[in-house]
Amino acid sequence: MYFAALLARTEDGWEASDTEIDDVETLSDLADLAREASPEDDTVLVLIEQEDAWFGVVRIDGEDDPRIYVSDAAAAARSSYGEILLTDELLGREPDDDADLDALDLDGTEEPDGDSDDDDEEGGAADAVPHSPVGDTGILDDLGVGEKELKALDAEDALSAIAEALGASEVLETVR
Repeated sequence: MYFAALLARTEDGWEASDTEIDDVETLSDLADLAREASPEDDTVLVLIEQEDAWFGVVRIDGEDDPRIYVSDAAAAARSSYGEILLTDELLGREPDDDADLDALDLDGTEEPDGDSDDDDEEGGAADAVPHSPVGDTGILDDLGVGEKELKALDAEDALSAIAEALGASEVLETVR
């Protein structure tokens, strides 16, 4: 079970909306969804939590690239919603070259060593996901939640604590 909400900063304060991210397949899709919540290019936060195991914050400021923080990358990697946030860049990995391999027209005359390499890469990729926070720890600094506070948040009540620090706890609870 997961919970996802958008918090959009407006002239009148924060506005929250419950959001369904089942149709979101990429970080770009998520950013577009967030931008639709704020026609004035104000700050929008996407808050996601999954079964009290991990939480994520995506910050979109106008047309800037999304900034991401995930509390536990390994837990998030086991979730389809977490996989949206865990980009190669965020994890410090080289971009996945599988798309390039799919484009090749292989006729069976290639060396058979590709299969064993794929297995090694998948195991290595899974091992490369840390059981710790990843991303921009300063994502909420200017909004009242510093790096130290963000890292200390427990996944069980993190979104409520963030909303409280923003002065948006009441609007978040209305969509919970």
